[in-house]
Amino acid sequence: MTVTHFKSITLLFAAFFSTLVLAAERETISPPRKLTAQQTEVAKENYQKYCALCHGKNREGHANDHAPSLRSKSLMESGVAHQILRPMQYGRAGTAMGGYLDEVGGPMTLAETWDLTYWLWEQAGYDRLKFSTKPVHGDIALGERTYLRECASCHGDKGQGVNAPALTNPSALAHNTDEFIRHAIENGRQGTPMLPFKDKLSSDEINGITAFLRSKSLGWKDEKPVLQSLPKPEDYVINKQGDDPDFELKDGMYVMSKDLNDALVAKKRMVLLDTRVTSVWQTAHIEGSVPLPYYTDLNETVAGIPKDVQIVAYCSCPRAAADYTINKLRAKGYTRTAVLWEGIFGWMHLGYPVSRGDIDAFKN
Repeated sequence: MTVTHFKSITLLFAAFFSTLVLAAERETISPPRKLTAQQTEVAKENYQKYCALCHGKNREGHANDHAPSLRSKSLMESGVAHQILRPMQYGRAGTAMGGYLDEVGGPMTLAETWDLTYWLWEQAGYDRLKFSTKPVHGDIALGERTYLRECASCHGDKGQGVNAPALTNPSALAHNTDEFIRHAIENGRQGTPMLPFKDKLSSDEINGITAFLRSKSLGWKDEKPVLQSLPKPEDYVINKQGDDPDFELKDGMYVMSKDLNDALVAKKRMVLLDTRVTSVWQTAHIEGSVPLPYYTDLNETVAGIPKDVQIVAYCSCPRAAADYTINKLRAKGYTRTAVLWEGIFGWMHLGYPVSRGDIDAFKN
């Protein structure tokens, strides 16, 4: 090897390691750009249109479906991309959080999801912490015992979520580092029922819970989903030749899953509205339902829905988005309306069928 070759290789390695150092340094700085006034205004409008129903008009959280506070210091200081952007774009399977990115059937472009993420981070006003990607080593058996004792009542014995977020969700485990998970256990979530455990549990117990949760990760892969064709207005009414259902509504608003299933089996004439973000309709929906997200401008979409047919709306909150949509329809003179009481998760839990799309493509 000549001296010239040796110098060239040395310079190449120097440039490579400089790139790695710069990448590491970028983990500690603020997002790379400030939003323009126009981007800020669009982000604010998108938040109110798509997020406020569950996360609250002022980002306070827990308006519906245990959606977390987006003002929480422990969340917002954890970084913008992994903790906020990814769930917004692709959703979280097994939760009410659908994907809002257009490539999975959502209403926002890639740029709009980034802008909304930056806007949320700017509004919170916290500096970002730097979390290591190194694993937290702990006693998994100890962690399981501690988790069942301290966490399962809210998060579920299998991490599925009860009155708090699901912790073994594949997307959450894929994007949250061990150190971030440990930080959340140790310091809690400000503005939520999640209290800090740093004064209650030992370091070994917190490490154990972190290792236990990590051991339940089912992995994650990012694939472009195959989208189903959306129903056309002429297809909105199902069982056009069938009789009208005669539902006995709870509180003048709600139909039970059993009654709806019986009506579908009997081929009753009706319109089913899936009021979730369209990306989760793509994943699984009640057969024959029309995706009509709660944020839709009804002036543009109700043309294909007659007023003389029974309308049943559902969501996964289990009722917030459907309630919101049906109330808007009632204000427009649609009187034959109802909301599925249990929501689609309850519907599936009771064993009633759904039409499934390319499920594997949505495991994010």
